[in-house]
Amino acid sequence: MGQAIDKLKNNKLVKTLSNIWKIEDLRTRLLITLFFVAVYRFGSYVVLPGVDTDALQGLRNQTEGGLMSLLDMFSGGAFSKASIFALGIMPYISASIVMQLLGLAVPYFQKMQREGESGRRKMNQYTRYLTVVILLFQAPSYLINLGLCSSSHPLSFLQQVACSFFGLVNVSPTRVSVTVYLSSS
Repeated sequence: MGQAIDKLKNNKLVKTLSNIWKIEDLRTRLLITLFFVAVYRFGSYVVLPGVDTDALQGLRNQTEGGLMSLLDMFSGGAFSKASIFALGIMPYISASIVMQLLGLAVPYFQKMQREGESGRRKMNQYTRYLTVVILLFQAPSYLINLGLCSSSHPLSFLQQVACSFFGLVNVSPTRVSVTVYLSSS
């Protein structure tokens, strides 16, 4: 037992973590990071109000390995749970991609990229603003899709395509099976 403790004390990872813990600034950053991870993980289990959890479980079983699991990967499992953090980092990734493309196509952004540190800071700030704008479109779209695919009235062709694209319904030539998300209460 004593040898195992001595090996653990001589382990490079344990030494590094103990050195990090001794530096107050690093300890504070580490604790803040762990706090945010814990908040996100907790929030990924908080289901949006009015969502039927039994129907969501049926959806997860129905769409294993499809587009839903890909979206779930980016949100830490929160997308298929219809949690308050369902979109995860997807709006930021989208904004970052758009800003990179703008840096290739728009001279103003090309110039900003060549400015060095100040240009990079501006690009990061614009990316954050664009993230909020994208989020203002993606969040209502996600909620509308949940409500749309749970409605009991017949769906138009475009509605069927939108719902089936996200794996929310099964579309066959003869009928549409709608996965019910929202509870009737």
